[in-house]
Amino acid sequence: MVDPKQARPDATFWKIAGAGASFQAGSTAIDSATIVASLVYHLTGSTLAVGYASTVLRLGWLLPQLFVGFLAERTDRRMPLYATGAFGRAGCLILIACVLGLFGSSDAAWTGVAFLVAWTFYAFVSGIVAVPYNDIVGRSITSALRSRMLAWRFFGGGILALFLAAVIHRLMAAESFHIAYSVVFAIAGSFMVVSSIAFVSAGEPPVKALSRREKKTLRRFVAEGREVFWSDLRFRRFLYSQWLGGAALMVLPFYVVAASGLGLKIEEIALLLGAQTFGALASNPFWGRIGDGMGKIYLLRVVGMLRLGPPVAIVMILNFGSAYSDSLLLGGFVVIFTTLGALMNGTTIGYLGYLMEISPDDRRPAYSAYFNVFAAPAAFLPLIGGLALTTVSLTGLFVLAMAVALAQFLVLMWLPKDEEKNPLDEPGR
Repeated sequence: MVDPKQARPDATFWKIAGAGASFQAGSTAIDSATIVASLVYHLTGSTLAVGYASTVLRLGWLLPQLFVGFLAERTDRRMPLYATGAFGRAGCLILIACVLGLFGSSDAAWTGVAFLVAWTFYAFVSGIVAVPYNDIVGRSITSALRSRMLAWRFFGGGILALFLAAVIHRLMAAESFHIAYSVVFAIAGSFMVVSSIAFVSAGEPPVKALSRREKKTLRRFVAEGREVFWSDLRFRRFLYSQWLGGAALMVLPFYVVAASGLGLKIEEIALLLGAQTFGALASNPFWGRIGDGMGKIYLLRVVGMLRLGPPVAIVMILNFGSAYSDSLLLGGFVVIFTTLGALMNGTTIGYLGYLMEISPDDRRPAYSAYFNVFAAPAAFLPLIGGLALTTVSLTGLFVLAMAVALAQFLVLMWLPKDEEKNPLDEPGR
């Protein structure tokens, strides 16, 4: 194992980190918890539609991965799969920009439907990227540098995203609603193009001879996924934690709904995006040092413990916010979104790092596909949250999120550490 103190970044490290930073900036500009949630809520007035936008983004990211993982294992070159998804999702964002720019001033409901259809395409095309990305990064970046690479990715993306948040804030204040959002999606699409070019330029290392296996049928590939689930204890317990994490995050798009309900204006939503971006940016050195120095599972546990904070704070605001001044209320939401940004980055860095650690080198595409497809049911939870809001209060939904976050933390404490030998359960379970 490479000593983290002796590992040094090379050109490939910086190309991959730069590609990630550009992607991070583009995806932050169209963040589903702020910008997209605000857009959908403005166009439709429906919490169910807000929940759908968040759900389909996660579901589209997860569901294609089983088939993509199957294809990736049958070839020694995974970059073409990455390029298909990466350039495809950039094209989808440009299409959305055109829809909003050309038709946004017409009937809002139909524009909302058109947006959600195009957003669905974007989500599922994006899902092509995950498996080849994890595999190429796993082969290109040594374990001792992965958390730092992800931290640099989020740091660089955060710097760019802070600039974009300022631009978005001015756009919301100066332009008509549909033009402002059209420009935002066009900018995001441009950053996605830059990200795709940078990552492809890094190339991919040759696949080790160990991974040159007999080509399997799709049925056998799926059957091996079930075998991995029952035989790999770390894989299974990590999956349990992801299910609970998805349940805890079902409320993410509804922080903006709560803010809108308490009187925050559309241009102030851009300030919340900036706060979220700042939190992600400022926390990166902290997460990178913990992940590489103390282990990915330790990082996940720290994030899991801190995740209880935002829902507690929002419950307090929802119940006592009417007594606060507008400036104090805005300040409270800024603190919440700053914390959310930090925790979302920590979650991603820990999740990607731990998944790479527990995936055998010769089976990383398959493990990535299996894990993300098994995790897919949790993607429906924001939609369920939107449905729940027709019968329960926002406060009740956030209290539920607090309970689930606590349960996830307990499961993370149950996970074996990165360096522990992978234990197997009894066969036949």
